[in-house]
Amino acid sequence: MANQTKQLSALLISEGLKVTVVRTNADYRWSWVSNLKGLRALARLLPYVLELWRLAGNVDCMHVMANSGWSWQLYAAPAIWIGWIRKVPVVVNYRGGDAERYFKASMRWVAPSLNRASEIVVPSMFLVNVFDLFGFKAKIIPNIINLERFKFRSRNISDDRNLRLVVTRNLEKIYGIDTAIHAVAILKSTLPDVKIVIAGSGPLRDELVALTEALELSHSVEFAGKLEPEDVAKLYYEADIMLNPSTVDNMPNSVLEALACGLPVVTTNVGGIPFIVKDNESALIVKPNNPQMLADAILKLVNNSDLYHKLAVNGFAVAKQYGWVAVKEQWLGLYKELINAE
Repeated sequence: MANQTKQLSALLISEGLKVTVVRTNADYRWSWVSNLKGLRALARLLPYVLELWRLAGNVDCMHVMANSGWSWQLYAAPAIWIGWIRKVPVVVNYRGGDAERYFKASMRWVAPSLNRASEIVVPSMFLVNVFDLFGFKAKIIPNIINLERFKFRSRNISDDRNLRLVVTRNLEKIYGIDTAIHAVAILKSTLPDVKIVIAGSGPLRDELVALTEALELSHSVEFAGKLEPEDVAKLYYEADIMLNPSTVDNMPNSVLEALACGLPVVTTNVGGIPFIVKDNESALIVKPNNPQMLADAILKLVNNSDLYHKLAVNGFAVAKQYGWVAVKEQWLGLYKELINAE
């Protein structure tokens, strides 16, 4: 969501719009506050709300990036209410892959804020369907892929079996990184030189490193940490297959960016992913938490170069739909519509 925010704001500025980004994680005014739980949240929340109130009197539209959980209550809801009070149109751009579970538990707290939004925008039909379950109409405007950075590159699957896999998700439970590691352990008997690079940071790093060591995969698994977008693109160019083993998902940019690079993808079938790619056409789709199925899908690509090239070409065709040229008129049109309606 942070990357999409940064990218969208830069692109809108390039179209001549004046954009101000209000960070929810701005630096603390006093560094010592960062060590005090509870107080540090308040130390960020108050300046955030005051900045929103000040800006709301000087803008034509507010674009609120929203997610589930405490992020909604602490940051999205205040922004919506401030816009509503100050009579500024508010676009709620919701991106939580875990939305249905969150709404079931918290809709009584979420609904009052949603009712004050001028428009609810989501990046996939998956989330349109989720909002519909709870009586809210949402509009689709897809994620944006930087096709200048993530460019198509033709490649062949490694004939020498030095297979290079890549995962670019945070090291959190919902992204199923452990499933990918177990799949590599399965592949070792057939492809002894297989290697996987895991690019991401998160709270499960120590646990995943321990799993790697327990499975005797220290020489096969590389934890690259969080990378800049330019380095992620380079990683995709060096890889043979991208894995997305997530258990909860919406419309992962990581998958779209890999497709844009012509990198075949093996992904789980959760959330909005089946709305993006089709099995055996633009990606291979497997069930979550199933290392054997994931390993089998990887071997299927290794042993079928025609399928490999088919996924690369069709995947790139999918990714092109998310370039700025295809998406910008949707955002600009919505802003104009809301502003003119005031």
